[in-house]
Amino acid sequence: MRNDFPFTTLGKTQLRVSRLGLAATYRPGKRAVYRAVDEGVNYFFWFNIDTQMVKVLRDILKSKRENYIVATGAYNLVYGHPNLRRTLEKRLRTLNTDYIDVFHFLGVLKEREFKEETREELYRFKKEGKIRFVGISTHNRKFAGQLASEGKLDVIMMRYNAAHRGAEIDIFPFLEKHDPGIVSYTATSWRFLLRRPRGWPRDGQIPDAGMCYRFVLSNPHVHVCMTSPSNLRQLEENLKVIRLGPLSDKDMAFMRNFGDAVYKIKKRFLEGRYRP
Repeated sequence: MRNDFPFTTLGKTQLRVSRLGLAATYRPGKRAVYRAVDEGVNYFFWFNIDTQMVKVLRDILKSKRENYIVATGAYNLVYGHPNLRRTLEKRLRTLNTDYIDVFHFLGVLKEREFKEETREELYRFKKEGKIRFVGISTHNRKFAGQLASEGKLDVIMMRYNAAHRGAEIDIFPFLEKHDPGIVSYTATSWRFLLRRPRGWPRDGQIPDAGMCYRFVLSNPHVHVCMTSPSNLRQLEENLKVIRLGPLSDKDMAFMRNFGDAVYKIKKRFLEGRYRP
């Protein structure tokens, strides 16, 4: 086990973060969120609907606020312009905190959706001290790579897993100069990586969730991999395997091979849902 594997620095933000970040989208229960805190998880991505996480965050942020990294954001409306300030102020009031650590513009699909006026407003929030760092979440890898190369963002949140490795071409090569923090999601590719794809040997190995998370975090460019367990048991299993450290070369080769098989079978579904 590498002692530094469960924690790292989130790029140029210099924030010390747990490699496994927590979302509570699938309502694992307040007990699970508290357990994550007890086990050292300090990166929390909070959607407005994650009421269980809200209750825990409001509790733990009362003291030692600097120990916890809270990420949230405003949703890209595609049509029209969201009221970013109103959304930010609502998030601050909900958590009873003075600032958000990472504030994302969420769900950017096309370059034109991340307008200059949107960027300027996000930077203004940073100057005001209401957010510490600016980020986006996007499935548009080429645009994310462009923003990374230009140094326009502090944090980029994007998809990366064994079946979707396009970030290795479109994003990761452009990170070195400006070193934005990289947060990934969909480590199990909507659980497709946990099931045998058509044509895979019936007695062949099938990854578990832990291998999927370790695959993502074995890539040195990824700082945080999000997990959204549905119960305490799943959370505990994920935390346990992360402590095993990076995958071996053999296991990495297996995950890439399995990911290729999953992508080949599920390509039409995956491309229809989010273009790679």
